[in-house]
Amino acid sequence: MAIPLSVRVVEAELRIYRRTWRGSVFTGFLNPVLYLLAFGVGLGTLIDANLPEGLDGVSYLTYLAPGLLVATAMQTGASEGAWKVIAAIKWRQTWHARLATPISVHGLAIGQVLWSSIRVAMVSASFAIVMIVFGVASPLESLGSILPAILVGTAMAAGTTAFAVRVRDDSTLSMYFRFVVVPMFLFSGVLFPITQLPDWIQPVAYLTPVFHGVELARTIALGLPPLVNSWISLTYLVALTIICGWLIISPMRQRLTP
Repeated sequence: MAIPLSVRVVEAELRIYRRTWRGSVFTGFLNPVLYLLAFGVGLGTLIDANLPEGLDGVSYLTYLAPGLLVATAMQTGASEGAWKVIAAIKWRQTWHARLATPISVHGLAIGQVLWSSIRVAMVSASFAIVMIVFGVASPLESLGSILPAILVGTAMAAGTTAFAVRVRDDSTLSMYFRFVVVPMFLFSGVLFPITQLPDWIQPVAYLTPVFHGVELARTIALGLPPLVNSWISLTYLVALTIICGWLIISPMRQRLTP
């Protein structure tokens, strides 16, 4: 019964989202345009001038776009699992109210991750459309790169939710973003190949979900050979999502039930 009832959680979130979807859609298109103009076109002009052969044989804009797609999905998933969760538990206590219905802790956790995945899919689709407009990849390849982005965003949403349900002070989430989310954006192959990193930090990059998502996205969108077997990356992201989802249950039950 957990999965059918979790759909009710998604339905409730969708009703809330209906009030704010216009601004969300606008920023969903505006952010990738600004990112690609600033990094891909602006910074990319300087990089391409010094690297005539490009990065892995493509221009910096082309190289960057799939990585930024995955990074945006990661940030969206982390945001969905952070302060929103604290608000539902501590400030607004909406999760207490939901558990007063037939929805179980399992159903609530599954519903939270499902809704986060839907939000990630929305943002990723917007980014993929912008990639098509910029001519980074064909429509089919750009849309295909949404899949690894969704996997990364869902894994991050589950992992961040598992962390957020354990913290008592929302300032801890600021530390989480500063020391986990931001470094993951900078050092997981989004902006440049991880082979450019010092040898001692490269194994850490291999452990991040963003790295595996970026490798999959670049393989799908650009046909670049991955540093890790694609099936390994896919399995890693799915397993990470399941493990992080399981880690939500116990602390959620402790905080929300007598």
